[in-house]
Amino acid sequence: MITYLDAATAPLRNTGQIRLYGEDGFAGMRKACDLTARCLDELVPMVEPGITTEAIDRFVFEFGMDHGALPATLNYRGYTKSSCTSINHVVCHGIPDNKPLKDGDIVNIDVTYILDGWHGDSSRMYPVGTIKRAAERLLEVTYECLMRGIAAIRPGARTGAIGAAIQTYAEGERCSVVRDFCGHGVGQLFHDAPNILHYGNVNEGVEMRPGMIFTVEPMINLGRPHVKVLSDGWTAVTRDRSLSAQYEHTIGVTDAGCEIFTLSPKKLDRPGLPA
Repeated sequence: MITYLDAATAPLRNTGQIRLYGEDGFAGMRKACDLTARCLDELVPMVEPGITTEAIDRFVFEFGMDHGALPATLNYRGYTKSSCTSINHVVCHGIPDNKPLKDGDIVNIDVTYILDGWHGDSSRMYPVGTIKRAAERLLEVTYECLMRGIAAIRPGARTGAIGAAIQTYAEGERCSVVRDFCGHGVGQLFHDAPNILHYGNVNEGVEMRPGMIFTVEPMINLGRPHVKVLSDGWTAVTRDRSLSAQYEHTIGVTDAGCEIFTLSPKKLDRPGLPA
């Protein structure tokens, strides 16, 4: 049975219980998430043919250091980079390297900063140069999935409503939803309860209550939903090598609905796509 507890008195570990944060928690998350969003904004002009994901990762590290924040992924369970960079058919957890991006690539850049003990987690898709219409459409569908999932967040609803909204739209657009990865609780911990599935039924999952903070981060494929993890233990790719895309926001449940903590200050939440 799922239980809820006051985050202010909860142990600093994942107990499977759902933390409910107060205004101090929301204030801390606003600052951490704003920093992450500003970093993702700064990357927009950098992502072009010829840049390496290693250079992007170096920028993420230095931007965090300049603002008193640590990248949460650095040395997390043996991961050695400050971001994840997932290109084309890589679904998530792509490891930055020295291979240059090419014209026509699409890349997801996932950044989480720890600022004053709070985790700001977000990712965006970036087109590299001129991309094909099929790739552009995938980005459009995936972003719409994210926003439809967020629109389902309100007190009293079940987390399954988020997944149902995403799955209904994605499959209606002849795309598929990755099942192997999900959103998660976040706040003073990088990964916490509950898991947020990106598929399902409106009456499934746990009840959403004011004070909950979690990510919504659908991974949508042009082909089938099946993935595999490569021998590095991190990089997840589509089994059929179809293109995959992902957008991610960190969300707080409020009395009136929800607050998106990771919105772009420069309104660049969907870089390269028509407004």
